[in-house]
Amino acid sequence: MSAREIQDQKAIAHEMFVQQVAHANGEVSASPPRGATICSTKSRRDYALESTADEFCEAADTSLLPVIGVDAANLMRILRQLEVIAKRQAPRIAFKAKGSILLLDLADILAVQAEGNYVSLRHQRNPYLVHESLSSMAEKLKSYGFIRIHRSVIVNISAVEEIQPLPTGEYRLRLKGGKEYLVTRKYKHNLRDLAQLWVGSERLCG
Repeated sequence: MSAREIQDQKAIAHEMFVQQVAHANGEVSASPPRGATICSTKSRRDYALESTADEFCEAADTSLLPVIGVDAANLMRILRQLEVIAKRQAPRIAFKAKGSILLLDLADILAVQAEGNYVSLRHQRNPYLVHESLSSMAEKLKSYGFIRIHRSVIVNISAVEEIQPLPTGEYRLRLKGGKEYLVTRKYKHNLRDLAQLWVGSERLCG
């Protein structure tokens, strides 16, 4: 191998090492045994960038990388705190009911159904009547995973468990808890939003 080829090989090896070092920060080993200590390595990027191709093998030695210890119990406590924060940040709906303002998680609203000049929020435990038009509710809830399936019904897509095609060209949806709703042909195209991936269903909701 010529001197130029050797130099090229060294340059390639050096570049690969620098890229690996740049992406190695913050890696933590998963599934530790109870009471164990989780360790992660954080590279000294400045050292890596200053190293020459001849020092590639030495720089790759893990003995040159500092080790940071993280107690497993503390990590679990942090994860629980993050779960609480995430729950607090879940989208909620506020509305007046019996002289008070109630706050409910949108994930607990299975459907919204028109009832005269009101809409009924079909909550997992109790329904709530709100003085609002269904069209207004459909617009407000669209970005939160609700779709209109009927001129008088909006459903939470995360609550739908089954779609049943009917001979009439319509569909029947079964939600969590067993409640069923009819999807009219006018709104059946909205069923595509029920899932991010459809397999073997090219003609469904077409």
